[in-house]
Amino acid sequence: MIILPIMILLILTAGIARKVPVYEEFIEGAKDGFKVSIKIIPYLVALITAISMFKSSGAMDWLTGMFGHILDKLSVPAEIVPVIITRPLSGSAALGIFAELAAKHGADSFITKMAAIMLGSSETTFYVLTVYFGSVGIKKFRYALFTGIVSDVISIALAIWVSHLFFPASIV
Repeated sequence: MIILPIMILLILTAGIARKVPVYEEFIEGAKDGFKVSIKIIPYLVALITAISMFKSSGAMDWLTGMFGHILDKLSVPAEIVPVIITRPLSGSAALGIFAELAAKHGADSFITKMAAIMLGSSETTFYVLTVYFGSVGIKKFRYALFTGIVSDVISIALAIWVSHLFFPASIV
């Protein structure tokens, strides 16, 4: 709670001690941040449009039905599939799905706990690749896409395992 004000004070003190024009440098940094924000808007619009089309097309429901049977054998509720699919695409979309799950099943349900662990243990791989790489002009992802997908699969598998490890009696 007090760490952030202390860090700000230390940065200001160090800048003043080194005779850096702190305010002017802050303004320059803010200008650069604004330029980056303008640069990433097309990538954000494309990603949001793709996610909306994916959900509206019924593909999410189809995948939930398709993977629901497989995950059922692993004692993973089918309601988790939208979180698994959406998390690599968009953190806010996955958080919205999580909120719906929590409202429907309750905060203490196994489904909500598993979804929370998945949200905390995985990354928004495609968001990072499109927005951050796109904003700095990286066109060739090389191994970033493969590494991101592998880490997402591992994090989902570990989230399932940890959910069963910590909440075995909660399985419904």
